[in-house]
Amino acid sequence: MTRQRGFNRWYVIAAAALVLLQALVFLVFRGESYLQVHDNLDLFQAHFAMMRRDGSFFANRATLPMLHGISRDLFGSEWSLYNIWQAFLPGVLAYFIGYFLKIVTGTASFVLLAKEVYGERYERHRGIILLTGLAFGMIPVFPAYGIAFTSVPLIVWLLIRLHKSASWREAAPYYAGVFVYPLLSYFSYHGFFILCFMAIAVIVLWIRDRKFPKHLFLATGLLSAGFMIFEYRLFRAMLFGNTVTIRTTMTHADLPVGEALKVALTEFAVPSVYNTESFHNADSHTLLALPAVLIGFAVCNVLHVRRGEAKKILRDPLNGIVLWIVLNCLNCGVYQFAPYRGILEAVVPKLKGFDFSRTAFFNPFLWYAALALVLIRLREAAKGKWRKAPGLLAFAAALVVMFTPQVYNDFYYTCYNHAYRILKRKETSTLNYREFYSTALFDRIKEDLAYEGEWSAAYGLHPAVLQYNGIATLDGYLGMYSVEYREQWKKVIAPALEGSPYFQSYFDSWGARAYLYSGSDENTYAALRVMELNDTRLMADPQALKELDCKYIFSRIRFSNEEEAGVTLKETYEDENGPYTIYVYETG
Repeated sequence: MTRQRGFNRWYVIAAAALVLLQALVFLVFRGESYLQVHDNLDLFQAHFAMMRRDGSFFANRATLPMLHGISRDLFGSEWSLYNIWQAFLPGVLAYFIGYFLKIVTGTASFVLLAKEVYGERYERHRGIILLTGLAFGMIPVFPAYGIAFTSVPLIVWLLIRLHKSASWREAAPYYAGVFVYPLLSYFSYHGFFILCFMAIAVIVLWIRDRKFPKHLFLATGLLSAGFMIFEYRLFRAMLFGNTVTIRTTMTHADLPVGEALKVALTEFAVPSVYNTESFHNADSHTLLALPAVLIGFAVCNVLHVRRGEAKKILRDPLNGIVLWIVLNCLNCGVYQFAPYRGILEAVVPKLKGFDFSRTAFFNPFLWYAALALVLIRLREAAKGKWRKAPGLLAFAAALVVMFTPQVYNDFYYTCYNHAYRILKRKETSTLNYREFYSTALFDRIKEDLAYEGEWSAAYGLHPAVLQYNGIATLDGYLGMYSVEYREQWKKVIAPALEGSPYFQSYFDSWGARAYLYSGSDENTYAALRVMELNDTRLMADPQALKELDCKYIFSRIRFSNEEEAGVTLKETYEDENGPYTIYVYETG
């Protein structure tokens, strides 16, 4: 008993050390941390700052100062555990709170579900479960919806407890948990699919048990109500809004079956940093979880056959999890095949533009659930000193997550960039949080211009930088705004699109980034320390900008065609402590 307790204490110490190491790094560097720009600093953090600045976070029927004025309803709900902190706290502090809430939510919900599943056996394996749960909690997924990813085990636990409840009184707290679960989740990423899975479970359990699963059936309705209440803005815009948004016109890849299956295989095997189809759900599973699960899968099924227990193959939970992963990957890949996608859109026409390939967003949980299952079986089968190996593998899985350079691994990139600066005695090409937004510089610019909310645009940097600093923008990044405004903006950038076949296709097929583009297919908004373009022309229609009331263009590039573009350089601003030199142009 003493050795067992000591062994478990080792797990707790190891888990705490990994979390404290991350906390220490971010506490030391704070605003100088290197946080992912893509779909993060260039998107949500700027939107939160806008709403925090003008007091529209909780407002109804409010208009936000981007894309020439856009409804507050098209932005994230205020009733979200991740979002709510952004209303009251400075951006970087709220960001780190969300970062660690994701870890706590994932670890706690993973342990809670494992305890339910293993019952009395849980105590023997709680160390492995803790470290595997921590690995899952730390996965570097889409930051704004990280808690939605890591809270998946919690809804599974709530539904199991509900299904097992013998009375309404016993079920009451779990009903309450199901109702408020949308505070942690997100309908478009997980909620829609969770409800679909629940509906399927009702039918399957009814047939299997020959008894109607009333608690699960009622929970499906209650969870639906919860999503509609806590994400009321999304449902109001989606179901009752008259605006036709760009979601209905976005096009997906149209791949032949063979290429679509390659996408599915990539989703199954390759880290998301190398897979542009699914970087939002990076889970670092390839280096350790994937081989461990596949080896465990093969060994368990061979043993079933050798023992003459082939029927157990169909009932083995490990096989069920692996099958679910494979089906999610197939759906993700085949969704790029137009006929298959057309069937889904025909069945649910109101959700045209909805991405049904997001079933793959459940795979991070499934990979680590399968890993925990394999490691526990290995520990039960091992003898002597080999019984420690599964625990070490669980610890290694957590280390892999922390130190794999995935897209949203802020801890890794903060360590890497600061280590590079110290060892090489020079900066990397990427920008940290403080440098990216450069608030001191833009406060000085606004004061000098006596800026009072005039419509502006960005060139050589993301419009999010202006939005974060309280500058109203005609451009911006949003996945759900009106087709009408997209066409207006297309008139502005028409001269650039004529010489930029890549950006023309990019804007026509997607359109979420309504930016000023280069006329030569160069990236004009990469968040780099040094912005050097071969083509320094501003390729924008002056009349179209005038019609949208554009007053200023904030550019990192000195335009070579100022007169032709209809702009006049007003002032140049340099930041001695930052990466930007900003040329402020007046239009008209």
